[in-house]
Amino acid sequence: MQVGILGTGLMGAPMALQLHQAGFEVTAWNRTPEKLAPLQQAGMTTVGSAAEAIASSPVTITMLSDAAAIESAVLAEPAALEGRTILQMGTIAPAESRELDQKIRAAGGEYLEAPVLGSIPQVKAGSLIVMVGSTTEQYDQWLPVLKCFGPAPQWMGAVGTAAATKLAMNQLIGTLTAAFSMSLSLVQQEGLDIDKFMDIVRESALYAPTFDKKLARMCDRNFTNPNFPTKHLLKDMNLFVKAAQDQGIDATVAAGVSQMAESAIAQGLADQDYSAIYSAVNPPSDQPEST
Repeated sequence: MQVGILGTGLMGAPMALQLHQAGFEVTAWNRTPEKLAPLQQAGMTTVGSAAEAIASSPVTITMLSDAAAIESAVLAEPAALEGRTILQMGTIAPAESRELDQKIRAAGGEYLEAPVLGSIPQVKAGSLIVMVGSTTEQYDQWLPVLKCFGPAPQWMGAVGTAAATKLAMNQLIGTLTAAFSMSLSLVQQEGLDIDKFMDIVRESALYAPTFDKKLARMCDRNFTNPNFPTKHLLKDMNLFVKAAQDQGIDATVAAGVSQMAESAIAQGLADQDYSAIYSAVNPPSDQPEST
């Protein structure tokens, strides 16, 4: 089977390689052509426009930064969508996903969403959590592609349901990291033994594995080599806030995490690991505290 992919950044490139290794014929496009070189060297076809990738394959995956980037790429040449399917796997709002569905169908194409939970190591292991918003027929049709990324893609319902689930999960990522940052900062500022603190955390019902994953980064203030950068956390938290508010939900806590991410970005940490929000909570001694 031939599969197109639009967007070969942090997640898109290893996803393309995963498909290639599974025996799919991959045609890739990226807004920055230089990022396509490793895929071309691995034996994949690369093209100069999104429309070429879409026209080349019955299904094309999008792993682009936001809904505006997806629409710009996919609908640049609407005629290319005739008889083709767009499989949207990035993180966008439910309303944005439903709007893309309408526009792509109006152009003669098909659309489904399948955002994922996990990052680069899980892509390479084929162990992402895949959430699908589609018709049941679409789910069955594209299951062989979806199973390249995770062993048990879960059908959530119609378009929009998987996008909502993904935002709900990313909100947990942000707020858990922010909450741990605050607790760890108080422990450090009070001069307490961090190992003893973590022993108590791990024995409690409050423990989340992400605390240990981010502990060393925070203690060392080392946020390099991100799987998920701070700028993407800010985008997703803002999407959650808007989606929640549209449903009459108080999103004050999530909005606070967005402010932490903005503060970290102001410290120059936009492209660093999202655990850099710790630096907003507990600024380094040479960094003035945000007001």
